Amino acid sequence: MKFGFFNDADKEYVITSPATPQPWINYLGNDGFFSLISNTCGGYSFYKDAKLLRLTRYRYNNVPADTNGRYYFIKHNDTVWTPAWQPVKTELDFYECHHGLGYSRFLASKNGIEAKLTAFVPLHETCEINQLVLTNNNNSYEELDLTSYVEFCFWNAVDDSTNFQRNLSLGEVEVCGSEIYHKTEYRERRNHFAYYTVNTEIDGFDTSRDAFLGVYGSIEKPENVFAGKSSDSIVSGGAVIGSHHIKVRLNPGESKSFIFILGYSENPYENKWEAPNIIKKENARAAMKRFSTDEQVAHALQDLKEYWNTLLSNFSVNSSDEKLNRMVNIWNQYQCMVTFNMSRSASYFESGTGRGMGFRDSCQDLLGFVHLIPDRARQRILDIAATQFEDGSAYHQYQPLTKKGNSDIGSGFNDDPLWLIAGTSAYIKETGDLSILEEMVDFDNDPTLAEPLLEHLKRSFDYTLSHLGPNKLPLIGRADWNDCLNLNCFSKEPGESFQTFGPSEGPVAESVFIAGMFVKYGREYAEINKLLGNEVEAKRALKAVAQMYETVLDAGWDGEWFLRAYDAFGEKIGSNECEEGKIYIEPQGFCVLSDIGVKEGHAKKALDSVRKYLDTKYGIVLQQPAYSKYYLNLGEISSYPPGYKENAGIFCHNNPWVSIAETRIGRGNRAFEIYRRTCPAYIEDISEIHRTEPYVYSQMIAGKDAPKHGEAKNSWLTGTAAWTFVNVSQYILGIRPSFDGLEIDPCICSEMDSFTATRKYRGATYHITVNNPNHVEKGIKKMRVNGKEIQGSCIKAVEGITEYYVEVIMG
Repeated sequence: MKFGFFNDADKEYVITSPATPQPWINYLGNDGFFSLISNTCGGYSFYKDAKLLRLTRYRYNNVPADTNGRYYFIKHNDTVWTPAWQPVKTELDFYECHHGLGYSRFLASKNGIEAKLTAFVPLHETCEINQLVLTNNNNSYEELDLTSYVEFCFWNAVDDSTNFQRNLSLGEVEVCGSEIYHKTEYRERRNHFAYYTVNTEIDGFDTSRDAFLGVYGSIEKPENVFAGKSSDSIVSGGAVIGSHHIKVRLNPGESKSFIFILGYSENPYENKWEAPNIIKKENARAAMKRFSTDEQVAHALQDLKEYWNTLLSNFSVNSSDEKLNRMVNIWNQYQCMVTFNMSRSASYFESGTGRGMGFRDSCQDLLGFVHLIPDRARQRILDIAATQFEDGSAYHQYQPLTKKGNSDIGSGFNDDPLWLIAGTSAYIKETGDLSILEEMVDFDNDPTLAEPLLEHLKRSFDYTLSHLGPNKLPLIGRADWNDCLNLNCFSKEPGESFQTFGPSEGPVAESVFIAGMFVKYGREYAEINKLLGNEVEAKRALKAVAQMYETVLDAGWDGEWFLRAYDAFGEKIGSNECEEGKIYIEPQGFCVLSDIGVKEGHAKKALDSVRKYLDTKYGIVLQQPAYSKYYLNLGEISSYPPGYKENAGIFCHNNPWVSIAETRIGRGNRAFEIYRRTCPAYIEDISEIHRTEPYVYSQMIAGKDAPKHGEAKNSWLTGTAAWTFVNVSQYILGIRPSFDGLEIDPCICSEMDSFTATRKYRGATYHITVNNPNHVEKGIKKMRVNGKEIQGSCIKAVEGITEYYVEVIMG
């Protein structure tokens, strides 16, 4: 069942029913100011950090779902409705939500009154624009009451939701005509404030939630809205809102436009006031002036659209498969950019109150967006590296506002260091910029400890090499990529952290997955050193990689698949010897994509075992059989009911690893089958089962052991986006940046006759045509570049040439 449709021409998903299975959201903002907005106008806004600088409140796990948001109540005679249905839920005569790239538009009508609401964050601004156009399609003169509403957060989202003994005495505002200023805590340590304004004279306002809703009222039926009035309330302590009341009079056929602005502003500490207890509003009013007319708003929206069109022009494909085209050209890359901005910090599943930016997460996200914004990727690498410790380990998370490591979580996740090599390698392959390796970067954000980035990579490499267990495999520490596989924790009591309780980092438990990473990224570390002429270091790295390769084949092979790990007692995990959890997905994918076991025949056996034991119609589950009880030696993975999350759920993040692995042994049909099963555009028709947005990836889908097999959760902010784009662009379509140039090596389904692609790379544009006359899955019979046949699959750039026409014949 569908709840909308793709509009590829406008790069939109159009939702035609407000009652979607879950709120289907979009992200507004590209730099510092961000908003989440759902198909019914729910969501929240923040500046830079969703925990520390939250502008508006949102109530997670609330009933009804998806409150609060930015709401516009229209009272027409005795009927009250809103353009996005929520929160009043009056049945509309017409409804559409158009989620586009960085904007959302809502079209609705009721009783002859039409509403068009457009929401977006302009480029390089710290505000959200809401333009509401009301049109009278009746033959009679109509009078309406229009009432706006946002509820302000007292900045720190955790403190705001818990510290009521303080917060209920804090609220402060100023009201100047149509301008409502939220200045809670501005009198003391803060130098920033929020504002909410509209570009017209108003007939009333409210800043007190109690006055607006009624003490026992609700956002579904605010007392003042249904009474058609405002209280002109000035809040003193208590909950702060922003609400404008406007009486709208419309002749037949007449339209009126209203521009609402929700913004963030700050002043220098020494210049906070324009008069005693009157905040300095100069910067805020300058922003209001920039967006006071419909023409200004239209121009800003067009600039935003052109920005996205320019970004997406860096990589595009044209094939006979429209679903493949729309995901590669629009939605997958868009999600990669949103995930870059947010990491895992702020979504409808991550509350934005704790995690901050993940070290591992942010490094992996780089893989999916580095071709879009290499300059910002460069800075992100330096920011991440600065949270690393001198021994090469790293804070597992850091806060985006302060860029400081999260000491509450700490370090000890032993895959983290290698991801820094992965992200840096991806950046260099994309740009050829070796100067980043010379940048001086702090350790633990301490400038006195700064070393060149190359030294950070060396310490990442050496951390793994110096933390090996009894089988000479890498120690797992608190966990590796699978945060829920906790082999050193032994948590018995409710509320204890699975990752940080107990010994947590132990000297015995080992990870075959990290070993696979070490082989892949150790080779790339060696290649980076070769580029710099560091032959001795390159040889040292390759020797260690070769030893690890053999160790995996010796201690990490179980006969039909790769082992997952060894626990704290030296017992095998992910082995045929285990009662439950005999085979895991992660080492089968990552070891093979690292080319471990390809020449020995192990790779094919491992991937055949994935198909035999882990395949389902909705994707590959993480492990089998599912854990039916809690295992103290395994930790959180066995705490979930069978089929959910890491306990045999379909973890979409690592499905691409298996798809990439299949391309390494030339099985394009299987690679594309895996890609298609979790790809949102291909499963749009089962939205009532899948439930999350049909235009972006989710973190997980309930596995075959779960009663709700096929139901997705944790959409938007997941490494699935980056890894799937790497899979489809670099390995299935085969257009892959390398240290030496752009490689073209497709591994496609045999049904595909041909495709064309455009790839901008290192200042040049590559126009690529791939023909597959013999319907093979992999192999290049002939390649021409600018009319000249070349050998191999790598196109090395020629100085002065900015256009490359590439013709590939598979065979």
